[in-house]
Amino acid sequence: MTVQKWAVDAGHSSVDFSIKHMMIARVKGTFHTFEADIEANPEDLTTASIEFRVDLGSIDTRNADRDNHLRSGDFFNVEKNPQMVFTAKQIVSTGSGDYRVTGDLLLNGLTRTETFVVTYEGSGKDPWGNDKVGFSAKGAILRSDYGLTYNSALETGGVLIGDEVKIAIELEAAASA
Repeated sequence: MTVQKWAVDAGHSSVDFSIKHMMIARVKGTFHTFEADIEANPEDLTTASIEFRVDLGSIDTRNADRDNHLRSGDFFNVEKNPQMVFTAKQIVSTGSGDYRVTGDLLLNGLTRTETFVVTYEGSGKDPWGNDKVGFSAKGAILRSDYGLTYNSALETGGVLIGDEVKIAIELEAAASA
């Protein structure tokens, strides 16, 4: 394949996360609205240009009260900072379609360098003849690095909300003109 533009197929993609709750379990959530600017040869991402944007207001943890709290000034403050943006700066092949993608992550008005492990899952044509590619990405960030420090101490010790947020992305994209 050659370098070309790719459009995210949001209906076949997901941006999910999990975080420790009460230091004993993980709570999962998803963001329903996201988009990306991708110019790449999917079979060799080392020269790709990638910017990935997530609408923080689209958070869904299956609990409306928690979601509204996460949108508030205690956490994302979506009125002031509506998006989380990742811009790839360095992409290194680790073999067999796997990559370490390092870039700038903008969240809550702060930018930090983060690295995600990305796997090229393959390519093919859909039933209408459109070229499609798939990728998986995994990583973790510390919410405290972005000033997201709201928490409550537990009577038994520890805190209500963990610091490490695990992120998992499944991405299907279509070739675009």
